[in-house]
This record gives sequence, structure tokens and C-alpha cells, in this order.
Amino acid sequence: MTTSIAAPSTAEDTAAEPARRAVFRTPRPEDGFAVWELVKNTPGLDTNSPYSYVLWFRDFADCSLLATVNGEIVGFLTGYRRPDEPETYFVWQTAVSPRHGIPFLGVRLFEAAAERQRERGARYVEATVSADNKAIHMVLKQYARKRSAEVAERVLFPAAWLGDGHHDEVLHRIGPLTGTTTSTSTTTGPLTSTTTGITTHQEKEQA
Repeated sequence: MTTSIAAPSTAEDTAAEPARRAVFRTPRPEDGFAVWELVKNTPGLDTNSPYSYVLWFRDFADCSLLATVNGEIVGFLTGYRRPDEPETYFVWQTAVSPRHGIPFLGVRLFEAAAERQRERGARYVEATVSADNKAIHMVLKQYARKRSAEVAERVLFPAAWLGDGHHDEVLHRIGPLTGTTTSTSTTTGPLTSTTTGITTHQEKEQA
């Protein structure tokens, strides 16, 4: 499986509707097919099998996150803690559906997932990003500034390893993360969830 991140949405490419609110929650295996359909309709993302997302949401649910509006999945992020380096959180894929009506949803989804793992001991966040994906470069640098962290870049997997037509997978490594943030956030808009307000499987079952 190769890694990729789609460009996050901004205020300019969403139809802002103040009544719409997003809720972040951990995924369940039964969410896998809906996420696969979202990936299939997102340019620039590698389309894996539906089974891969079902399995991912069984084994790595606590490292992944969904954004829902009125119960509908409008965004997702998949990630995991590296077995050989558990203080590192690797973001595999993330995307939001177009016209979801919430400005900066993709940015907030990334930051919520990263903060959740930082609060659980992660000191580094990693992702591979293509050179022409300027939007996600901005997201990574913005998060690094908030955490007073550096962003190191290197080629993780060369294009020759990945088949015809594939680009180099460039690793962006943010860290070490600090425990305090700087007040650089410019994202505004309706959003109900925070890093401490993510609905987990257990909480949903007990509700």
C-alpha cells in the first residue's frame, strides 16, 4: 500500500452553512465501505480495496478518525503508531468530501487526530506527501508551528519502487512535539468536536 494525502478543503471550496456541524468519532469496521467510496471519488488518493479499510478500522481504529455530519461520513483519516517506534504517529490517508459545508474541515480533522495521539504519548507525526500538494504542506507546517516543532523532509520510498507513473513518496516528519501550543490558528467555523470530545467505540456503546 502506498501512502497519500489529499488536499484539505478551505473556506473557498465549501458552501458554508452555519447550521451544519461536524462530529469526530473513531471508525468501526462497518464504516470501511463508505470510506472506500470516498477515497475512490477523491483525486490523488490511492484506491485500495474495501477490505483494507474494514480491516484497518478493526485493528487501527484508535489511531484513525471520521468526520460526520448528521450521521453521514464526510471525512476520514487513517493512521497508526509505528511498531518499531511507538512514539511516532504515521498518517496514511485523509480526505474530505467536496461541498460538505464546513470550512477547514480537513485541517481540523488532521489536527484533531494528531493531537489525540500527542496526548497519548506521540512525539512525532509523519506523513508522505507529493511535491505538488501545496495545501497539505501548509497544514503540516501550520501544525508544526503550533507545537513549536521542526519539519524534516526526505524521500522515504523512491518512485522506482512503486511502479510506473508513481511519484517519490517524500516523508515529512514533525517533531519533537511540545506540550504547549502557540496561538496561530486561523481556522474558524462550526465544529462541535475537540480532541477531548471524540466519540469512541466504548462511549458510543455505553450511551
